[in-house]
Amino acid sequence: MTAMNLTVIDRSVFADLQRLTGADFVADLVGTFGEEAPPLIDELRAARAAGAAERFRRAAHSLKSNANAFGAVGLAERARTLELDGLPPDVSGIDALAAELAAALAALRALASGTSGTPA
Repeated sequence: MTAMNLTVIDRSVFADLQRLTGADFVADLVGTFGEEAPPLIDELRAARAAGAAERFRRAAHSLKSNANAFGAVGLAERARTLELDGLPPDVSGIDALAAELAAALAALRALASGTSGTPA
């Protein structure tokens, strides 16, 4: 895990979440997010292909809300942009969001397991 990847998480938000709910519970939440978030990327792609603007907005909103809860600020901002802009003309924004999700999940898993190399 590189330090650069860990910067995708606002550590103060993550630390507050751990303090308020407990580190074990947060680790479980991170695991659940890791299972549920990738299908939301698939939903964005499917909704775009189908021209289903409301489905697209809901999937982007879900990603944004969950990212904010963990302090994944870059992911939340990309998801917010997609949510507000609506159906994109191509998949480049979704691809960028998928890359941001991968980085955020890696950082969250490291922070949740305590393997980030520095305290959260």
